[in-house]
Amino acid sequence: MKVKAQLSMSFNLEKCIGCNTCTVACKNVWTNREGAEYMWWNNVETKPGIGYPKRWENQNIWKGGWAKKGDKLVLRYGSRFYMLSNLFMNPHTPEMSDYYGKDGVYTFSYDDLHTSEAQGQQPVARPKSMVTEKEDIGIDWGVNWEDNAGGAHVTGRDDVNFRDFGRKEMEAVLKFRDVFYFYLPRICNHCMNPGCVGACPSGAAYKREEDGIVLIDQNRCRNWRYCISSCPYKKPYYNWASGKMEKCILCYPRVESGMPPVCFHSCVGKIRSFGVILYDMERVERAALAEDHDLVQAQRDIILDPFDADVIRAASREGLSDDWIDAAQRSAVYKIVKKWEIGLPLHPEFRTLPSLFYIPPLAPLMTAAGKDSPSDEDIFDMAAPKKGALLGLDELEKMRLPMAYLASMFGAGNEEVVKRALMRQLAVRHYERSIRVDKKADTRVLTQVGLTENDAKEMVRGLSLAFYNERFVVPTTKREGADMSPYTERGFAGFDQMSLWSPLKRRKSYFRAYHTGEKSYE
Repeated sequence: MKVKAQLSMSFNLEKCIGCNTCTVACKNVWTNREGAEYMWWNNVETKPGIGYPKRWENQNIWKGGWAKKGDKLVLRYGSRFYMLSNLFMNPHTPEMSDYYGKDGVYTFSYDDLHTSEAQGQQPVARPKSMVTEKEDIGIDWGVNWEDNAGGAHVTGRDDVNFRDFGRKEMEAVLKFRDVFYFYLPRICNHCMNPGCVGACPSGAAYKREEDGIVLIDQNRCRNWRYCISSCPYKKPYYNWASGKMEKCILCYPRVESGMPPVCFHSCVGKIRSFGVILYDMERVERAALAEDHDLVQAQRDIILDPFDADVIRAASREGLSDDWIDAAQRSAVYKIVKKWEIGLPLHPEFRTLPSLFYIPPLAPLMTAAGKDSPSDEDIFDMAAPKKGALLGLDELEKMRLPMAYLASMFGAGNEEVVKRALMRQLAVRHYERSIRVDKKADTRVLTQVGLTENDAKEMVRGLSLAFYNERFVVPTTKREGADMSPYTERGFAGFDQMSLWSPLKRRKSYFRAYHTGEKSYE
């Protein structure tokens, strides 16, 4: 057992109001400069939809993430030879039109508002391309183009999460009367098995050994852009001013000082939790090789119990200090993902083992008539369960959000893991209702879904009432204790490996020789 610490996150989609305060905070701090105008390290999408950049979830186009090849894990993009063949024209990298339309990122002609020249009409700031400098351009896409389900009846048809739906079934849920939507905030997942790191020819992308944050070394970056293609979430960006790749750095200057990232700090809905989880590095590759329907459970299995004496001893041997172990024990993310099993990774079939987990949203429930709620059908009777009972599977089928859609996003098609998360949320909701309305705690619903009364109280506290220091448990980083050896500190980063977590398979290549100085080519 090789214990590693990973800074991890959870987003409660039941509480996200789509206000984009997190997005504005991130933009103001990190990407308000030349070359980074189109970068949104944090963005909030509306689902259903195709997102930002367009169709980022469709790996038939972008070839992101990892794939199984027998008993090995390989980049979905293809071999190194295939990468080199696409060096000057990469068909699997989004173009500017996928981010901001055919004329690229735009500003407005604000000078027109300040001119003293007499005009025959009220001055107007017209959209102006920052790429071509063409004025009065047509705007046809942007980061929030689908906000609040705007145009979902059009773009929703290209949402890959509808791939298991028949055309009539998909059209039915996109009709205005029965339409559904929810907000999906996204940042870099800082994956345990990041595709961007495995694809980088120069070894510029790396995973920090001491806390699992994935970064891009600006000195080593040579603008290959394969990190964009191989990241299935499309979170690395190319800075056209500096000629370097950039991505979310998880606000590590703040984190190293014991503070949460700025998007977490600014979240109005308090949907975000941040903390340390401990995992077994030796089992990462095996977890990523699991069958699709087992991927969620496989990832949970490699997360270790921070209260286990053997785990604590192994963590100490790996150099984890007592304050990091204590932080792992107090981590809200551990409870959400491992203890309560309500946190799910986004698209686990990409096999990157993301460190960001989502609590799936409960949608408004519709009765049989579709207009009579609440009704007698909403009352759960444990002694005489019936169709429409609150904690029956029939209740989930009455949700506006189709279960198959959520399973496509958070369960690699496995509906059971999503149902479990939703049923536990429903059970806690009913338990709280019994206390406040009936004045008597009904623990039968908790027993039905495998929760204790103490679990329910902890869930209410953690998801609704938690204070700042309970949601964000951030130990202060001790950089002087980090292993700074060339390959260990960089997390075995680079292009010259078949699997990120198989360092013994590393083979010398032109790229490694060029960038590590083993042989001079300059």
